[in-house]
Order: sequence, then C-alpha cells, then structure tokens
Amino acid sequence: MGYHDSCHLQHAQGVSNQPRAVLRTIPDLEVIDLPDAAICCGSAGIYNLVEADTARQLGDRKVQNLLSTGAQMVVSGNPGCLLQLRGGLQRAGKKMPALHMIELVDASIRGVPPATDRNT
Repeated sequence: MGYHDSCHLQHAQGVSNQPRAVLRTIPDLEVIDLPDAAICCGSAGIYNLVEADTARQLGDRKVQNLLSTGAQMVVSGNPGCLLQLRGGLQRAGKKMPALHMIELVDASIRGVPPATDRNT
C-alpha cells in the first residue's frame, strides 16, 4: 500500500511518521513510501482550480511515482489529495483503490476488507 503524505501535515506541521506508524499496526499491510514524497500532488487549496494544467501535471507525476512502486492501493489522509490521485489514476487508465487512511483503519478494526469498489 502506497502512502501519500498530505502537504499541510508534512510541510506545515511536520507530521509524517505518525500516520505511517498507525498504518503499520494493521496486520499484513506493507506501507510503501512513494518516490518524491515531498512533492505536492497539486490539489492544495484551490491550486487545482487556478493552475489546472500544472496541478494535473503534478498529479500525474505523483501517480507515475505511485505506479512505479508496485503498490496495490494508495492511502492518504487528505480528501483533496485523494481526488487528485483518483483523477490521475483514471487518466492513466489504472484501476487502483484510493482510500482515506481512516477507511483502512476502520476496516482493519472491524475485520473486514476495505470498501474499494467506488474508487478508480
């Protein structure tokens, strides 16, 4: 599972190890760090609206980095990042679950597979 950092957590608040620590408590889950993880996905605030082409390029770059890892799903704690990643996966023609980390944690606690059918 590829983990995508939220820029506001990683850069502004210095939070990056904590979400990974939570995810690593899920049995049989391998957390994969993405190449160029510090690069924004392009969905910050309204950036994807005012700089749509650049944001799309950033999102596509993020998705290519994700795909290079061989991860079977991507997880983030930011809804904007998830929308950007889902759009990039769709543009790349790739079907891959993109989940909020709480969805994955919740499924693990309940002992059920995460709901992935609504994702790309």
